[in-house]
Amino acid sequence: MAIVKPFKALRPRADLVQLVASLPYDVLSFHEAKKMVEGNPYSFLRVEKSEIEFSYEPGVDDIRVYKRARENLERMVKEGVLVEEGKPCFYIYREIAKGRVQTGIVGCCSIDDYLNNVIKKHEHTRADKELERIRHIETCDANTGPVFLFYPYSQEINRLTEGWIERHRPVYDFQSEDGVRHIVWIIDDEGLIKEIEEAFKKIDSLYIADGHHRCAAAVKVGLERRKEAPSFTGKEGFNYFLAVIFPDRDLYIMEYNRVVRDLNGLTEEEFLSKVGEKFLLEERGKTPYRPEREHFFGMYLGGKWYKLEAKKGTYDESDPVKSLDVYILQENLLGPILGISDPRTDRRTDFVGGIKGIEELKRRVDSGEMKVAFVLYPVSVKSLMAVSDAGMVMPPKSTWFEPKLRSGLFVHKLSEW
Repeated sequence: MAIVKPFKALRPRADLVQLVASLPYDVLSFHEAKKMVEGNPYSFLRVEKSEIEFSYEPGVDDIRVYKRARENLERMVKEGVLVEEGKPCFYIYREIAKGRVQTGIVGCCSIDDYLNNVIKKHEHTRADKELERIRHIETCDANTGPVFLFYPYSQEINRLTEGWIERHRPVYDFQSEDGVRHIVWIIDDEGLIKEIEEAFKKIDSLYIADGHHRCAAAVKVGLERRKEAPSFTGKEGFNYFLAVIFPDRDLYIMEYNRVVRDLNGLTEEEFLSKVGEKFLLEERGKTPYRPEREHFFGMYLGGKWYKLEAKKGTYDESDPVKSLDVYILQENLLGPILGISDPRTDRRTDFVGGIKGIEELKRRVDSGEMKVAFVLYPVSVKSLMAVSDAGMVMPPKSTWFEPKLRSGLFVHKLSEW
């Protein structure tokens, strides 16, 4: 049974929403974000990634970063850029990208559902990244960005949301700089709000698609607030975190590709020979290769493309993790051949989201920055759910969801209620 509650969002004025809405803090580098906000005092990156307002990139321990985030949030409220809803509401958030439509419910989820595994995870979190978000949430006294969740498709929830969309005009409808259309409706009818709450109670599990660190951080802040207020009722805002929840059939997962700086002391010939022990190799020359199904990989090395097929025995179809292509590549090539034992911390490797295209992989190798690149087949929603249901975790950087949720459209105050 999933608990999903309405809330009184802080949200942008309609005439400023396109200037406020920003990409998530964790998909942009310091320099990319700094450039993106030039000339735009309203960008929510000034809250979500407030370090961009410093002349140099401060460390995660620099308390000035979090104080600046809070100052900027308070300024946006004081100046009327963000306005608080008059009553707890649900919101419908629809994104349209290249003809694909995903429509989710914006609400608040229970930290207890996270602790009791009603909300299921598929990634480990890093302590340093958790701590950064904990400080941000605690200092701002708010969830400034939503966690991206999904659920097994519900005909009832679909009927409720689509019915509201048909009868009401959206409060926001704009296109972001990446060409994605964002549309938001406010659900303020108390009867329908109750129906949506009851419909989610029939959902056994919610799944984290994206936002493991901000979710874990919100839970830890909530637990700390409970310690500070032992007479808490459970209705306080800190017992919940901000989320956008989509039906599984709406999701679009792209591949998360890999690039590596060197061949671990091997010549190209030695490297190809070792790869051939675990993979069937086919040289494709200048013709790029994008895998057409699971257990196939593209590889770019020395100005040439290769098609790789994992040999039998390199994977286990009965295991939800060992059957994943990211696992196969790591355990049979990146680890034993290239010496990358922990891709999360090894500075010799990097990850490139599928949205950047395989041309970006070729560019990074041709420039000499990287030596070899690998193209993967996207993880399926079914595989993600299987891993989560088994209580297991995927290798790091396994999935890239598109389109990304915009930050700044909704803020949830921990002091609410």
